[in-house]
Amino acid sequence: MISVICPIYNEEKYIVKCIESIINQDYPKNDLEVIFVDGMSTDETRELISGYVFRCPYIRVIDNPQRIVPVAMNVGIKASTGEVVIRLDAHAEIPHNYFSELVRNLESLKADNVGGVCRTLPANDTDTCVAIANVLSSSFGMGNSYFRIGAKDVMLVDTVPFGCFRREIFNRIGYFDEDLIRNQDDEFNGRIVKNGGKIYLLPQLVINYYARDTIGKVYRMFNQYGLFKPLVNRKLGSPATLRQFFPLLFVLGLMCGPVLLLARLLFTGIMKQMANYLLAAYFSVVVCYFFLAGIFALKDTRKLKCFLVQIVVYFIVHFGYGWGYLCGLCRLFAGRSFHATANR
Repeated sequence: MISVICPIYNEEKYIVKCIESIINQDYPKNDLEVIFVDGMSTDETRELISGYVFRCPYIRVIDNPQRIVPVAMNVGIKASTGEVVIRLDAHAEIPHNYFSELVRNLESLKADNVGGVCRTLPANDTDTCVAIANVLSSSFGMGNSYFRIGAKDVMLVDTVPFGCFRREIFNRIGYFDEDLIRNQDDEFNGRIVKNGGKIYLLPQLVINYYARDTIGKVYRMFNQYGLFKPLVNRKLGSPATLRQFFPLLFVLGLMCGPVLLLARLLFTGIMKQMANYLLAAYFSVVVCYFFLAGIFALKDTRKLKCFLVQIVVYFIVHFGYGWGYLCGLCRLFAGRSFHATANR
């Protein structure tokens, strides 16, 4: 018996494709329950799901008035009965063998969590949406996040999207941390690894994932990822990966520019000469960054507008995450609360 938990809030654009991909699964429906945990949607999401509940008795909806993803996951897990729990996202469209492959590999690999690779698709065919999807699939944009950029072989990783777990793991290490409006998956997976567990990425299992449809939404998403990452590190006791620090260093480097310009104006003699050298190095690094962004953008598109937007989105993603990380560090040191409403 498997239980699929899917947190939702105002997903009318994506929910039908998600449900259809669930219905088309080759997993026995008698051994399946699907629980949509709704953050009190105000669009047509609830009505669209209701149309399926009548003919698919294994699908049901429960409420999540707090509208926070980790709360939704915990509510769904506690309301479920399956021996295996699978997290799903409403933006995801899964292959027909998704559930059966996850369960098979969870057993054969003796894993604590398994997941597939995200094929990031544009929300629509505009140049902006295509550019966003390209960035979220790029090694320049995402670093060595293998579930985003792909992998050749089954491999041990620090995290996977939309994990598949045995129920007993929640009794062993606890549920999702409800302090984390973002990055709750990273923290939970970090706890798995910290307790001696193993997480495997399955490259043969490809999930179609629809990216956010505006640059503003992408910025907010990555800004919140960065904001909550220091809190995740504090809870785990150490950083899970090194790649999380590069956007922070990027933002700190950008902040050096105005300081160097001010030093060049205020100082004279050898100090001014040093400031000139450092400014030259600073601008060289900035030019190199945008040059590399252009090279990677050219790999994905030859359309001028899409090319230019993609360069902007690279910057937005890196700056948004890095600035969020810096703000998160400041909150930690100042003892300020991280509790705030985050847009999904």
